[in-house]
Amino acid sequence: MAIAAAGTGLAQSNAIRGAVDGIARNPGASGKILTTMLIGLAMIESLAIYALVIALILLFANPFISLL
Repeated sequence: MAIAAAGTGLAQSNAIRGAVDGIARNPGASGKILTTMLIGLAMIESLAIYALVIALILLFANPFISLL
C-alpha cells in the first residue's frame, strides 16, 4: 500500500507540475489543461484505490489461505 501511495503521489505531482507549466506558457488554454489534468488525476488516484481494495481483500478475505 505504501508503494502505491508513493507512486500515486509522484505521478500526481508530475501531472500538476506539467499542468502549471502549460498554463504558464499558454494562459488561454487553461480550461482545457485543467480539465485534462483533473481527468488524469482521477485515473492516477484510481491506482491507490485499487491497491487499497486489494490490500483489504487480502487482509480480510484471503483466497490464498487454503494454500498455507
